Amino acid sequence: MSTLIKGTAILTLGLFLSKILGVIYVIPFYDMVGAENIGLYQYAYIPYNLMLSLAISGAPIAFSKFVAKYNSLGDYETGRRLLKSGLLTMMITGFAAFLLLYFFAGPLAEITINKNEKVHTVQDVKEVIQWVSFALIVVPFMSLFRGFFQGYNFMMPTAVSQLIEQIIRIVFLLGGAYLVLNVFDGTPETAVQIAVLSAFVGALGGVLVLFYYWRKKKPEYNELRAKSVESYDVRLRDMYKEIAIYAVPVVFLGIANPLFQFVDMLTFNNAMSTTENAASSSIYLGMLNLTTHKLVMIPVMLATGFSMALIPLITKYFTNKEYNSVNRTLDQTFQILLFLTLPAVVGMTMLSDELYHVFYEISAPGSEILSHYLPVAILFAMFPVTASILQGINQQKWIILNLLIGLLLKLALNVPLIERFETDGAIAATIIGYVVAIGMNLAVIKKTMDYRSNMVVRRLFLIVILNIVMAAVVYFVLAGVDLFIGMDTKFHSVVRILIVGGIGGAVYGYISLKTGIAQKLLGERLTKYTRKFGF
Repeated sequence: MSTLIKGTAILTLGLFLSKILGVIYVIPFYDMVGAENIGLYQYAYIPYNLMLSLAISGAPIAFSKFVAKYNSLGDYETGRRLLKSGLLTMMITGFAAFLLLYFFAGPLAEITINKNEKVHTVQDVKEVIQWVSFALIVVPFMSLFRGFFQGYNFMMPTAVSQLIEQIIRIVFLLGGAYLVLNVFDGTPETAVQIAVLSAFVGALGGVLVLFYYWRKKKPEYNELRAKSVESYDVRLRDMYKEIAIYAVPVVFLGIANPLFQFVDMLTFNNAMSTTENAASSSIYLGMLNLTTHKLVMIPVMLATGFSMALIPLITKYFTNKEYNSVNRTLDQTFQILLFLTLPAVVGMTMLSDELYHVFYEISAPGSEILSHYLPVAILFAMFPVTASILQGINQQKWIILNLLIGLLLKLALNVPLIERFETDGAIAATIIGYVVAIGMNLAVIKKTMDYRSNMVVRRLFLIVILNIVMAAVVYFVLAGVDLFIGMDTKFHSVVRILIVGGIGGAVYGYISLKTGIAQKLLGERLTKYTRKFGF
C-alpha cells in the first residue's frame, strides 16, 4: 500500500508542477510578443491538442490497465508483446496525425481567418499550425511508454518525463522567442512559430528521460519476463478491441474542453465580422481561448484533482454492489468540488483586474472577459467529475452522447450569440453546452443509482451562503485598499491580490471551520488539528 501511495504522490506532484509551469511561462512570453500576437499561439495549440487526442486515442491509460492486468497474473510476456505492437501503432498514428494536420493547416486557416481580420493573415495561422504539427510524431510514442511503466506501478518515469518535457519546452520557447526578437531582429510571427515548435523539442526531452528509465529497469523487467508463467497468448486483435471500448470515453473526456475551444476558433472571427470590433477579433479570441483560459483553469486544477481521487472508490463500490457507499461517495464528491472551486472563482472574479494586470497587462477588455469567463470554471470542474462517475458505474456510452449534444448546442448557438454579444456570446454558448451535458450526466447518475440527497442540497446552499459572506468582506476590503494602493505597477497589483485574497481566504476558512462544514468534508485529519484551535 505504501508503494501505491508513494507512486500516486509522485505522479500528482509531477503533474501539479507541470501545470503550474504551464501557467507561469505565459507571463514573460506575453511581454515578448504582445497582445496582438499571443493569439497566434492558440491558433496552433487548439487543433494540435485535438489531433493529439485522436492520435493517442486514450491508449496509454488502457495500455497501463492491460499491462497491470497480465502482470498480476504472472504473464509478463503478454505485456511486452503489447508494448512492441503498441509502440509501432503509436508511431504510425502519430505520423499520420502529423501529415493530416500539416497538410490541412491551410484549409483550416482559411476557415478560421475572416477577410476583415486586420491582425493575422491566413498564411500566419497556416504556418504556426504546421510548426506545431511536428510534435505529433513524438508525443504519442512517448505517451504509450509512460503507460507501460504505469502498468508496473512505476510512476516516477511519467512524473519526471512530464516535468522535464515541460521545462525543456518552456526554456526553448522563451529562449527561442527572445533570440528571434532581440538577436536576429525577427518578427513576432516568427517568434510564435519557434514557440510552438517547443512542443516537439520538449517531447524529445521527455523521450530521453523515458529511455533512461527503460535502460535502468530493462534488466529487472527481462528477469520478470524470463520467470513469466505460460503466456495466455491473447490475440492482439482482441486486446485492441477491448482497449478501444475502454479508451473511446477517455478520449471524449480529455478533449471536451479543446472541442469547445475549437468551435470558437472556427466560428469566432467570422461571427465577429459584423461587429464594431471585427478588425481586432483575433485579439479578442486570443483573450478568450488563451490568456483568460489559462487563469480560468486554475480553480479547476485546485478542485478536480482532489475530487477525482474519490472516483476509484465509486468503481470499487459499484462492482461490489455496495450502492449505499456509492451514494455517500457521490455526496462527498459534489460537496468538495463546490467547496473548493466556488471560493476560488468568486475571489478571482472580484480580483480580475489585478490578475490580468499581473499575468499580462492592464486591459479593460481582458479583465472584463476574465470576470465573465471565470464562473465557467465550475462547469469545467463538474463535467470531468460527472463523466468519471459515469465510467465508475459502467455508463460510459452516455459520456459520448451527452458531450456531443452539448457540443452541438455550442455549435448552433455560437455564431448568433457572438454576433449579438461578441465575446460574451461565446462564453454564453459554452455555458449552455456544458450545463446541458452536465445535466444529462447527472440525470443518468440519478436514474442508474436512484441517487438523491437532501443533505447535499442543504450543504451546497450553506457553501453558497459562505461565499456570499466572503464576497461581501472582499468587496469592502477592496474598496479600502483602493484608497491606499493603486494599480500603477504589477507589484502594486500583486500586493492588492495578497491583501484582499489573504483576508478573503481567512474569512472563508474561519466561517467554514466555525460552521463545521470544513471538518465534515475534509475528514478526521483536519479535525485533529482544528480542535487545537477551538474549532
